[in-house]
Order: sequence, then structure tokens, then C-alpha cells
Amino acid sequence: MLISNLHKFLTNPINQKTQKGIIFWFSLSITFAVLYGFLVLKKAFANSLSVQDDARQHIFWMQRFSNPDLFPNDLIADYFQSVAPAGYTWLYKSAAFIGINPFFLAKIIPFILGLICTYYIFRICLEILPVPLAGFISTLVMNQAIWMKDDVASATPRAFVYPFFMAFLYYLIRGSFVRMGIAITLIGLFYPQYVFVASGMLILRLISWRNGRFQLSLEKQDFLLCGVGLSTAFLVLLPYALTSSEYGPAISREAAMKLREFYPNGRSTFFHVHPKDFWLTGKRSGMFPKSLFTPATQCAGLLLPFLLSFNSAFPLIKNITNRIWLLVHLLLSSLGMFLIAHALLFRLHLPSRYTGLSFRIIIALATAITLTLIIDALLSWAENREKSPINFRGIISLVLTGLIVASLVLYPAFVKGFPLVRYKLGKATNLYEFFQQQPEDIMIASVEEEANFLPTFSQRSILLGREYAIPYQVGYYSQFRQRVIDLIVAQYSSDLKDVKDFIQKYGIDFWMIHRGAFTPEYVENNSWLMQYESAQEAVTFLQLRNIPALAKTISICTVFENDSLFVLDANCLKVIKN
Repeated sequence: MLISNLHKFLTNPINQKTQKGIIFWFSLSITFAVLYGFLVLKKAFANSLSVQDDARQHIFWMQRFSNPDLFPNDLIADYFQSVAPAGYTWLYKSAAFIGINPFFLAKIIPFILGLICTYYIFRICLEILPVPLAGFISTLVMNQAIWMKDDVASATPRAFVYPFFMAFLYYLIRGSFVRMGIAITLIGLFYPQYVFVASGMLILRLISWRNGRFQLSLEKQDFLLCGVGLSTAFLVLLPYALTSSEYGPAISREAAMKLREFYPNGRSTFFHVHPKDFWLTGKRSGMFPKSLFTPATQCAGLLLPFLLSFNSAFPLIKNITNRIWLLVHLLLSSLGMFLIAHALLFRLHLPSRYTGLSFRIIIALATAITLTLIIDALLSWAENREKSPINFRGIISLVLTGLIVASLVLYPAFVKGFPLVRYKLGKATNLYEFFQQQPEDIMIASVEEEANFLPTFSQRSILLGREYAIPYQVGYYSQFRQRVIDLIVAQYSSDLKDVKDFIQKYGIDFWMIHRGAFTPEYVENNSWLMQYESAQEAVTFLQLRNIPALAKTISICTVFENDSLFVLDANCLKVIKN
């Protein structure tokens, strides 16, 4: 009786009598989503100087919404503002209009997006396998996958594609014209690359497998959905097609192959020596994200194609609907865009962006279906011997079911630092306050890592910073790269005239230097700087025990210092005699 009742509770398909079961499992799903969300909020608000890593790129310039005088004539701020999608900009601008700080909003948004993802992945799973337990498992593994990566936590454009694309999948599978169109519009306004994946899926729906071969669909609704969806996609992408970026064009494959930035240990590693790394596992070039099977319980999803071949052993298979083709369409559309992005390299941004989210959705749903089939099979197997004096099958099935559930629920407890949301902590409070006291139009030069925090916490412009060295747009990166080269040359020159010329050329007001900056180890250990030949020349210069001219000015021109940094006044540097 125990096995039978448990079997009905866990794996009964949806009917009028199981509506309470849907409510229970969905409520449990939301409970875990809220729990994980609160853990994220706890990290986000642990310190007033915490900021998500990628938010430093995509959100700092939004402080202009409340103070338009910030970051004047700032190449970095102007560039990141220019590439921000319209919907993303509008959301933060609207919040700023009512007094909500962009960085505060960026800490709240991930929690909300996580709940929306939970709703849609639950509903999608039930459309494929109408068993509430499967919906719960899909939300559990999807939430764990979301918070073991920083996409959603970043509150940058790629965070919003998660819920909006899941909404598209749900309304597509439900055949809801208007809501599907709205979802496509939102994807286009926040993360336009994925409109192509959605469009591919709409086209693939027109092809069905009948009588042993592929044929055009006989369903009129498929053609109507495709027409509405593609029309919406065209309209939402049209503004992007008609607008040329002032920082373009996109870098070509040939040009990228000449830059060390695109090779291993570079700032934006793309090209790999081994084809496996390039096509399969490369962070930007490969089709499989390294976090695809994180949590590890998602490896179970790989068993789904195998299990579907054994109907008799897994009786719940008969309840899987033909909407499981959604996973195939998503897979094919994503792979197609992955290959097209490689063919048109960098013009459609990075190839891996077209498979990362898609594969996570596929594997989460496959995992939920697989584990539900296995649990159902175990309990069915045990029910056959339930009346035996000692039901060893029952004991085995209960133990195995318990292990499956425990591995799903407890997995995050064994992940150090869960949730893995990559919040960075600014520690140089006095430094931030010092720059905040300076005029809003100052320019700070530095190759030090701490410079990446200054636009966020001091609201002041920096000439360059590793965080902002994004090499995909020639108009932006050619200027940025030249700045880096010029700064390295000036900082490690033996001639003070080079320092003065650099200050004059870029309008530098302050120069921030690490206390160990004039040792060869400092430069050698900075993989970002070592991308540039001028840095390698600086190492040779320092190894010969030469002393840069700038080093000799520290005692004269320092206006701020702490345990690790000196800040030099550029006006002081300009008047020192050569």
C-alpha cells in the first residue's frame, strides 16, 4: 500500500483529480526558487561596495540617468551605452526616473527573473510530460544551473533572455499567437541574437515526420504561428539592421587572428590550437558551455534517448506528448545559428551565445523527464511484489528513489560558495571617496585592477581598464588598444617627456600606480598587459634594472596613497623638469 500510494503521489499524470498535485509541486518549485533567490540577494547586499562582475561593464554608465554630467567625452561609457539594447536601456532609465539606483535595481532583478524562469520551465515540462513531479525536477535543476553561473545574476542583457526565451517556448508550444509575438518582441528588445534561434524554430515547425519521411506540416496553425512570429522578428530586428554603430564594424576573422587577445591566455580567448577546444568546449567558440552539466545531476538527461527505446520497462513513456519535438527543434535551430555565427564570425557576435541557453533548457527538461521515468519504473517494479512478506523490491525502489530526490535537493549544499554569482567587492573605500571629491570631468590613467571599480564607486572616468577591453568592434577597440599601448610605453619610459606627451594627448588628470608596478614581476604576472608587445619590452627594460621616469616622481607628485597604490597629480607631472 505504501509503494502504491507513493507511486500515485509522485508520478500520476495530470487529470481533473490531480490539479491539487500541480498546485503542490508548483508551490514547492516556487519555494526552492525563492530560497535560492534569497541566497543570491544575501550575497548581493552583503556589502555596500559589492558589484556583480559584468555589471561593472554594462551598468556603470547608467549613472548618467540621474546625473547627465557624469563621464563626459568618455569613450568607454559612450561605447557601452551605444551597444545596450533598447529595452534594457529603457528599463533601467525608467527605474532611474523614479529614483531607483541602477546598481540597486541590478541586485533585485535576478531574483525576479529566477521566479519567472521557474514558472515557464514548469509549464513547458508539463506540456511535454504531464506529470507534476517532472515539472518540479525541471525547475529544481534549472534553478541550480542558473545560480551556478552568473548570466542571470549579472542583470545584463543576457540575463533577460532566460525568462523571455522560455516564455517564447511556452507560448509557441501552446499556440498562443499574441503572447508568442510579445515574447519575441521582448527578446529582440533585450537580447536580439536569440530572435534568430526563435525564428529557426518557427521554420522547423513547418516540417514534420510522416510515413517515414519529412514532409510539410498539415497543421494550418503551424503556418500561422510561423507567419506571425517571423513578421514580429523582422519588425523587431529592423531597427538594428538600419542603424550602423559609430564604433563598428565588427572585427573580421583575419584581423582577430592577428591579435593575441583572441588566443589562449588572452582577454577574449577564441582561437584554440586543438579543434576539440575550438568547436566543442571553447568558452566563446565552442557549442557546449563548460557548465552545461552543472549541476552534475543533469547528466541523467543524456539517458533520455536511450530510455525512449524501452517502452515496456518505462510505462510512463506513453504519457510523453509529441510536444517533445520542441527539444529537437530547439537543438537544430541553435546548432544552425552556431554554424552561421561561425561562418559570419563576430558579425553575429559569438557562436557560443546561440547554444549556451538552448542546451541548458534542453538538458534540464531531458533530466526532469528521465528521472521521472526512472522513479516511475522503480515504483512500478516494486508494486508487483508489494503483497510479499518482505518486499525487497520495495526497499530497493524506496532507497533508490530517496537517493535520486536527495541528490537533486541537496546538490547545492556540496557546491562551495553556492550560489556562484561572481560578486566583486570594492575594498579601497578611501580611494573611491578621494576621486568622488574631484571634478566630474577628470580622467584617470591606470593599468591597475582597482581602476575597474572607479566608474562604479567613484563615478569618474578611466582611460582604460581590463574589464572594458572588449575587442569585437573595431571603432572602439582600435582606440582602446592604442590607449593601452601608449600608457604602457609612457609608464615604463625612461624619458619624462613621454609621460608629459601622454598626459597632454589624453587629457589625464590623475595617474594611479601600484606600489609594485615598477618590478618586472608585476608586468609579467598580468596576463592582460602581456598581450601587448610594449609590455614585454617593459619587462626587459625593468629586468635590466632601469628606473622609469614616472617612478622618480612618486615622492613629488603623490596626492593620495594607501597600502597598495599611489595616485599622482598629472598637473604636477607636467611641470617637473625633464
